[in-house]
Amino acid sequence: MSAITKAILLVGGKGTRLMPLTTNVPKPMLRIAGAPVTEHQIVKAREAGVDEIVLATSYLADVFKPYFGDGSRFGIKIKYAFENQPLGTGGAIANAAAELSLSSNESIYIFNGDVLSSHDLRAQSDLHFKKSASATLHLVEVDDARAYGCVPLSPDGKVLDFLEKMDNPIAKTINAGCYIFSSEALSRIPSGVVTSVERETFPLLLKSGGTIFGYCESEYWIDMGTPASMIKASSDLIMNPHISPATPQVRQERLVSPTANIHPSAKVAAGSFVEDRVGIGENSQVLGSIIGADSMIERDVFIENSYLAPGSRVKSGSKLRGEIFGF
Repeated sequence: MSAITKAILLVGGKGTRLMPLTTNVPKPMLRIAGAPVTEHQIVKAREAGVDEIVLATSYLADVFKPYFGDGSRFGIKIKYAFENQPLGTGGAIANAAAELSLSSNESIYIFNGDVLSSHDLRAQSDLHFKKSASATLHLVEVDDARAYGCVPLSPDGKVLDFLEKMDNPIAKTINAGCYIFSSEALSRIPSGVVTSVERETFPLLLKSGGTIFGYCESEYWIDMGTPASMIKASSDLIMNPHISPATPQVRQERLVSPTANIHPSAKVAAGSFVEDRVGIGENSQVLGSIIGADSMIERDVFIENSYLAPGSRVKSGSKLRGEIFGF
């Protein structure tokens, strides 16, 4: 059975729903649990046997290469593809695939840049090759698929359709944002054309006789499309470091920069991430929150499930619950 050693990571999205967090930073470069989202994904891919990955960039593209370079620091070869104009998910994949040399029997992972998952990539790839699939999608089951659209399956796991959001979804399985494409299926995506892989590529593949399978697994999965979900993802990774191999060593259910200055009477817990040079004053509490670098939290402050912009100042006695502060 073949191994998959190449991947494309879609990091070109503008992150409109994440504004104002993404005004100056693309969403894949927002730091959660000690590292940019993209680093968590790259390390996961590397641990599954990927040795070459292309970052498909567009919005604020020039921030990726200074951080990731050629990938040697992360034990993986990293290349970059740029879109002058957004090409949709399918167009971005075709544009990035041009950076890779794929043999006729090779398959490739495609990762959405705003999803974190602890599912078993090797198991997904085993299913893909066992079924000789054109494409294999990671699917998760949700209680209410109305916000996502759904992907109904046959009893043997074949994908039957790709349905848009509807009031009464006919299935609970949704697209979880990690695909495997055979090189033949990849070659069907037109180059330089705005294309949606969900609305065009996959449906056309089914109509032309291609086989698409769903790999269903109920491990940790989160779509980081909103500030609240970004905060939750960071807290989840700190509380459960095994989810991502890129999460640094966690102590006391928190991740605190060694350059932060925390008063002995202050409490930082519940999966909080405190960045460089932060000051936290007497009797203050920070729970399940992300505190940007160079922020100052004065005494007797309570912060829960919030995100503080770098350089923020929170005055004594303030209470922040579920807030995006200082942007």
